[in-house]
Amino acid sequence: MERRTLLKTALAALLVPAAARAAAPAIQVFKTPSCGCCHAWVDHLRENGFTVKATDVEDTAPYRSKYKVPNELASCHTGVVAGYALEGHVPAADIKRLLAERPKAYGLAVPRMPMGSPGMEGDRKDPFDVILIRQDGKHAVYRHYGA
Repeated sequence: MERRTLLKTALAALLVPAAARAAAPAIQVFKTPSCGCCHAWVDHLRENGFTVKATDVEDTAPYRSKYKVPNELASCHTGVVAGYALEGHVPAADIKRLLAERPKAYGLAVPRMPMGSPGMEGDRKDPFDVILIRQDGKHAVYRHYGA
């Protein structure tokens, strides 16, 4: 009986990571076809366990508007996951935190395209903030990344 229990436990341990990945919601990304950093951000999401459906569009502004991303938080692509907007180069860790906490918010944004953010890696690393877009029309720093 002990051996059977051990085998069941081992099998369960192997299946949990696969089940957790399968349960992760997919991220829909709207981007322009020529945006190289958008492709790099999509790669970052996939490397961190997300399923991503990337759609090339002529203009991402209508998607920002549809998902309530203020113009001052605009970047080069807009994603959507579980009803939340993801504007710009939001790190996968912050998306996972958002999905775990489920705050009353429209989503997260990393305005502009800061060097060192996911998809914008290079020789330089600038500090940047991940911004929580609250439903009351205000926004707040969700996480700060130093240089």
